[in-house]
Amino acid sequence: MDRVKAKKHLGQHFLKDLSIASKTAAAVTGHMGASHVVEIGPGMGVLTDFLLKMNLNPLTLIELDQESIHYLKQKYQKDVVNIRHEDFLKVDIGTLQPHPLAIVGNFPYNISSQLFFKILENRDQVTEIVGMLQKEVAQRLAAPKGSRTYGILSVFLQAFYEVEYLFEVPPEVFAPPPKVHSAVIRAKRNQVQALECDETLFRRVVKQSFSMRRKTLRNALKPLGLDEGLKADKQLDLRAEQLGVDDFVLLTNKIQASWNQ
Repeated sequence: MDRVKAKKHLGQHFLKDLSIASKTAAAVTGHMGASHVVEIGPGMGVLTDFLLKMNLNPLTLIELDQESIHYLKQKYQKDVVNIRHEDFLKVDIGTLQPHPLAIVGNFPYNISSQLFFKILENRDQVTEIVGMLQKEVAQRLAAPKGSRTYGILSVFLQAFYEVEYLFEVPPEVFAPPPKVHSAVIRAKRNQVQALECDETLFRRVVKQSFSMRRKTLRNALKPLGLDEGLKADKQLDLRAEQLGVDDFVLLTNKIQASWNQ
């Protein structure tokens, strides 16, 4: 079979280091019974080969590139993997049966944030994520509060997943090599079924808090119309990066209570 040509517009960088592919596959634990593995952007199946050895069945491959689809269908038999020619961002995760799922892959860097927002919308079906990402994005997702890289997606993901920064990956193990370093993270679904606050308001508060991350929350949250009593709250002396998930839940409830007075 001819090799697939990497497409720049799809953000393709094919992993060629088998030891890293093996290490990435081995990071999948089947958390909360996630025996169904969904690999995003398998390319030529370097990671797929190691996932198959782990007997985490069924294995579904979701690939947007037509050339890769043709290659994968030649490489694997239908009864071994389920190959879907689709854009993951448009896939109805409910159709990826059975649940729960482990989502794995060398994620295209140009859609990594969108990918995690989609997973969060389907957090009850996705109990584990093992993903290779641009190093800075991986650091952001795993960052603890107080870190310079801690941000909106850190809070949203850590509200429902325990995130681990596993290992770094240099550019030269890809073809073509990207201009950035990469890293692999693992996120395991926690026990939180729902936040103890209005989740729509929670997302709004978090986004607004980080919109001016160098300012105190008192200034950053002015557009939400804080009443005089709440403006005096000591929590508003802090900056967004100093608040963990529970702190943002508390702040959300304070804001809602002040609106209801």
